Amino acid sequence: MNILVIGGGAREHALCHALSREADVSALHCAPGNAGITEVATVHPVDATDGAAVAALAAEVGAELVVVGPEAPLVAGVADAVRAAGVPVFGPSAEAARLEGSKAFAKEVMAAAGVPTARSYVCTTAEEVDEALAAFGPPFVVKDDGLAAGKGVVVTEDAAAARAHAAACERVVIEEFLDGPEVSLFAVTDGETVVPLRPAQDFKRALDGDAGPNTGGMGAYSPLPWADPKLVDEVLVTVLEPTVAEMRRRGTPFSGLLYAGLAITSRGVRVIEFNARFGDPETQVVLARLRSPLSVLLHAAATGTLADLEPLVWSEDAAVTVVVASEGYPAAPRTGDPIEGLAEIAAEDGPESYVLHAGTRRDEDGRVLSAGGRVLSVTATGADLGEARQRAYRSVERIRLAGSHYRTDIAAKAAESA
Repeated sequence: MNILVIGGGAREHALCHALSREADVSALHCAPGNAGITEVATVHPVDATDGAAVAALAAEVGAELVVVGPEAPLVAGVADAVRAAGVPVFGPSAEAARLEGSKAFAKEVMAAAGVPTARSYVCTTAEEVDEALAAFGPPFVVKDDGLAAGKGVVVTEDAAAARAHAAACERVVIEEFLDGPEVSLFAVTDGETVVPLRPAQDFKRALDGDAGPNTGGMGAYSPLPWADPKLVDEVLVTVLEPTVAEMRRRGTPFSGLLYAGLAITSRGVRVIEFNARFGDPETQVVLARLRSPLSVLLHAAATGTLADLEPLVWSEDAAVTVVVASEGYPAAPRTGDPIEGLAEIAAEDGPESYVLHAGTRRDEDGRVLSAGGRVLSVTATGADLGEARQRAYRSVERIRLAGSHYRTDIAAKAAESA
């Protein structure tokens, strides 16, 4: 199979890393890619949100499957343009991607489908914001209704900070705070059949102990030794299948990756949000544990044949990802700094530990430079979370990037409880 992956972050590097190791993948392309992806795929310059340009590139390289990674191209209708060109595509239509593109729309779908979620208000004026904040009380949860690259949510005890975030957004969803640990669960669907993957947990705050501002994600791990073994089956029946059925009923079937962000509350499982694509950094750890061919799974979803697929096979190993971020991230990340130590990790730590690039590029001399806020995702596997953590942090310590920072507590509590 000849595959084109759209995007240029660590999620897309994780997808390319997995696909490049499969015998059935005869050619692998990525657009626009990054410095790490160039090692496993042929990269092409493209505006990832330009559907016509992506469809033209798919035709040019002879792609038999296009995998759209990020949310912005999906909301912009890139998957629609590729489908219209007759190429199988993994990713929902622009209409279906509204599950992520509008939190208010997602709440509407959940209500219609009977999916358990937080009570909420959609607000467009300062008066509505004040009424909603007063109704729920602290801690306040204020979400930008539109896409915000994982950083559009503020959870705070400070009413002034909540109002300030709301004022910076055109429309916000204000909802009740959900107690309990959070879980990310991905499901692959062709609009009819829903195949859940293994759950993961990510770390949104920038600093150890869940301190500091929200980020796009500073690390993740899988499996979750503390989670109920029946969690995936429960979420499949109460959340994933009803949502896919409701989207189908509306005439806008959802095909691709449905990502449920969940809170395991004292009153049961509640949906925090939906995303319409693989999450970053959870993808890194989930794919590290998948043993079934990813190309077959994604192609089945793109062609409506998931019902014919054999059950997925998973490794019993654990996986941990630690994100190395640039100086100033998330507020004002510095870019353009050289990254060293990558060759040492490849030579001495693999294959159990490897680096997935997020915000990187190569200069004219071939050096790898930082080019974003989240720069690298160091991913490692092990017999348990403790071993995976040890391997991941051993590799992280080899990386030399001026001013960079990372959390030191990714999966620490879970490893202790395992």
